[in-house]
Amino acid sequence: MTAMKIEQAWNNALAGVALWARTNSPWVLHFNTGSCNGCDIELLAALTPRYDAERLGVKLQASPRQADILICTGPVTRQARDRLLRIYEQMPEPRFVIALGSCALSCGVFHDCYNVVGPLDRFIPVDVYVPGCPPRPEAIIYGVIELLKKLHPVDVILEGGSA
Repeated sequence: MTAMKIEQAWNNALAGVALWARTNSPWVLHFNTGSCNGCDIELLAALTPRYDAERLGVKLQASPRQADILICTGPVTRQARDRLLRIYEQMPEPRFVIALGSCALSCGVFHDCYNVVGPLDRFIPVDVYVPGCPPRPEAIIYGVIELLKKLHPVDVILEGGSA
């Protein structure tokens, strides 16, 4: 019985460390599903020293196998649909998705185009929506904070406390 309690305490401690690491150092992967690049520029601006999303631990990652958060811009096109699904499936669990910009939310100005198959949430589950055309870097950072709030209490994220 004691061995089971020790094992359970060990598993709880490991889960706590994993949650701490996930909320204090989220690695994001950016994928453009067919947008006009306005959202892409604003996303990269959010990562620059002026807005400094790195203070939240956000790191842009090039590989889906090491990313925690997938940030998608643009409506889903026929050409990008299969790549999007493959990238989403390559991400480790738990994986999170942020839909960035009006096009990812509702196809925006590309609605009813011949090559657009729909908004992002029609193909993969979306955790946070960041509207705008293009959304400001402040809104993008706010969307990341909202996603992190879903995972962990507010005081840990904003004040650096521990759970």
